[in-house]
Amino acid sequence: MSRPAIWATKVAALIQGGNTQAALAQIKVAPTVKDVEQLRSLLESAGLLKRHPAIDSTTHDQIAALKGSRLHRSP
Repeated sequence: MSRPAIWATKVAALIQGGNTQAALAQIKVAPTVKDVEQLRSLLESAGLLKRHPAIDSTTHDQIAALKGSRLHRSP
């Protein structure tokens, strides 16, 4: 398993600290799919996804948005 990115560990620390609103804002501007997937794996291992359903759904939505086509951008 690769080492988690700095972004993922910082957002996980926000969630562990109870600042879910800041974490949700960070997830919505996530840099890459890989970062969001690493965040999900960190949260699953800590058991935080079960306690924070909004984080769970937001990470799923962000992964789908980042993987989707970007038709609104010029080529």
